[in-house]
Amino acid sequence: MILLSLAVGLVAAIMLLSTLSDALSIAWVLLNHRSSQPSSPAGLPRLLFLVPAHDEELLIDSCVRSLLAMQYPTARYDVVVIADNCTDRTDEIARGLGVRCLARLDPDLRGKPHAVAWAVNQLPVGDYDAVLILDADAVVEPGFAEGIAEAAPLARKAVQPFNDVRNPEESSITRMAAVLAGGIFRGSFPLKYRAGLNVPLGCGMCVGREVLAAYGWKAFSLGEDLEWYAILTSEGVAIDYAPNAHLYAQEAKSLAQSGSQRQRWLAGRLSNLLRRGPEIVRSGKTGIRQKLDAVAELAAIGPIAQLGLLVLLEILVFATAPPGAQILTALLLASLVRPLGYALIGLSHDPHPLRAVRAFAFLPIYAVWRVAALMGGLRMVGDKYWIRTGRH
Repeated sequence: MILLSLAVGLVAAIMLLSTLSDALSIAWVLLNHRSSQPSSPAGLPRLLFLVPAHDEELLIDSCVRSLLAMQYPTARYDVVVIADNCTDRTDEIARGLGVRCLARLDPDLRGKPHAVAWAVNQLPVGDYDAVLILDADAVVEPGFAEGIAEAAPLARKAVQPFNDVRNPEESSITRMAAVLAGGIFRGSFPLKYRAGLNVPLGCGMCVGREVLAAYGWKAFSLGEDLEWYAILTSEGVAIDYAPNAHLYAQEAKSLAQSGSQRQRWLAGRLSNLLRRGPEIVRSGKTGIRQKLDAVAELAAIGPIAQLGLLVLLEILVFATAPPGAQILTALLLASLVRPLGYALIGLSHDPHPLRAVRAFAFLPIYAVWRVAALMGGLRMVGDKYWIRTGRH
């Protein structure tokens, strides 16, 4: 029973890491005043948008059209689609819209990270201030590039834009995802930025040319975005936040559609925790607060999976009454404070809050399913092959 208490206590401590990091960030913000962002240099930065696409004929048109419609001088940015091992009309559609399309055929090295690494070596990246990597299922607002430019100069850092859900009305799953994304990008990321911490990278990530020149593209795991975040953090490279650069990515609308996606994300996260976590802890280029926050990000399993796991552990503690049961219960419940707070922030900004509240009626079923996906994701740790999320 003592071993059970230690095991549950360890899980609770891991789930509390993010809460501890946020508490330290709030204290840091209250006690310090971060200097304002440097003003942009004369002339808007030159941007290269890369869109890796594998059989994306359903969505590549809307993605590219949104990029071409940005309110940004056309001479200051280019769009390149990477048709990666495609068997459909992705290449044809992209070229028909007037953008450059690189066709890549390498069945042994499939997937977004390999496509990006290949394209970076094919293109004159040094002619641009930064490269932005956008998933083919995403669309951007007209002011997206201007929002990125607000973080200039860009050459020596990375920048993460505001990610939102493109299809919040499709199901309870997509509505909950929109609320939770709103909480993270309106609550967690601004706090990290104000506290001088790196924000995690995701869809639309912007990487400066000097960063790519110095480190190349070294992220090839199932969670390449998170791995790139871990690599840059361990190297002391700043990752800023661009809250005015908005993009919208398609969210899986059903349990069947999102199964491989959730397992892939979790497997990539745990793989990076094991592989990159020690590098961050040992790094002499980053401080203690950043180390704690980065390890907490790598260890996070997501708010809904965390809720499902917490309920199971609470039932286990109640049924077995191990030593320190009351303390364990308190620690587990305390780990919910942070995700609940961010969920409330997201809910307060949702354009249809009553619909969002109704969507959370599906939460008990979804939480149980996410715990099952969590177990499935454990089998994929080690970068095993995954099936792409279906499009609609």
